[in-house]
Amino acid sequence: MNRFAAIAAGLVLGVTAAAAAAQTSQDVEVSGPSGRLGGSYIAPSQDGPVVVIIPGSGPTDRNGNSPLGVAGGAYQRLAEALAARGIGSIRIDKRGMFASAAAAVDPNAVRMTDYAEDVRAWTAEARRLTGAPCAWVLGHSEGGLVGTLAVQTDPNACGLVLVSAPGRPLQTLLREQLTANPANAPIMSQVDAIIAALEAGQTPDLTGVHPGVAALFNPVLNTYFTSLFSHDPAEELGRYGGPVLVVQGETDIQVTAADAERLAAARGLEPVMIPGMNHVLRDAPADRAANAATYRLTDAPLSDGLADVIVDFIKGSRAASVP
Repeated sequence: MNRFAAIAAGLVLGVTAAAAAAQTSQDVEVSGPSGRLGGSYIAPSQDGPVVVIIPGSGPTDRNGNSPLGVAGGAYQRLAEALAARGIGSIRIDKRGMFASAAAAVDPNAVRMTDYAEDVRAWTAEARRLTGAPCAWVLGHSEGGLVGTLAVQTDPNACGLVLVSAPGRPLQTLLREQLTANPANAPIMSQVDAIIAALEAGQTPDLTGVHPGVAALFNPVLNTYFTSLFSHDPAEELGRYGGPVLVVQGETDIQVTAADAERLAAARGLEPVMIPGMNHVLRDAPADRAANAATYRLTDAPLSDGLADVIVDFIKGSRAASVP
């Protein structure tokens, strides 16, 4: 087991009124395959590095909110915290969703490689907007895999920051999350059969499966799942040679320390653990129910120390990362 680096307690992340006032924000867009991709750019008070923030899975918007029960704008809070520390950012709506809805004819049929293509368009735009020599890529949750795929062939990328990103194949993580609830035991054989079919690029047979399983593996998502299951995040990261930071919350109930360790090991690194941080980047208890309850909070601040860790990495790595 790798030994995890710890974050010193007491780091203050809140954006002061003066720093917030110095920031400027604007809507930005780039061309997508069938329409425009939308995002938001926050500039710091003076020139500095720039980061493209990639959202996690499902209908998660550029601010980090989701109609499935996530509120509080974690990505927006992170962008503001970074700007207060001299780093600009573009946070994005994924192809086929929100302001990027027109960029995909069928948002359910978008592949991981499609999302990665869009990230490369955003890093080019980040350079155009800022004049920076390159742009950093920050992926949260599933966005970590997208970011990893993007930077492998992106001449505009400075490096990669992975926050609460799966380090194991997503089907492995999905099985683990479902198995964590003992009530799911009777349906796991159905789940395993469906995942096996998707891994083989086949259309699963949903005849007679539990309604909950049928809803989870809705046939309209077959392309998405087949694409998702075809990538091993750690193996993909091992193909990238640029600067990498792996950050993981200690109270994350969706992605675990084992994921961070596996990612970091692919590059001979140690992950940075944030005490008390959960999957949606806020402080939360380890208890599963209490942790999940924080997802819906609209006023929860970003976890202490997260922005500082990212800033220290980017500013420390910048000179070595310029193409």
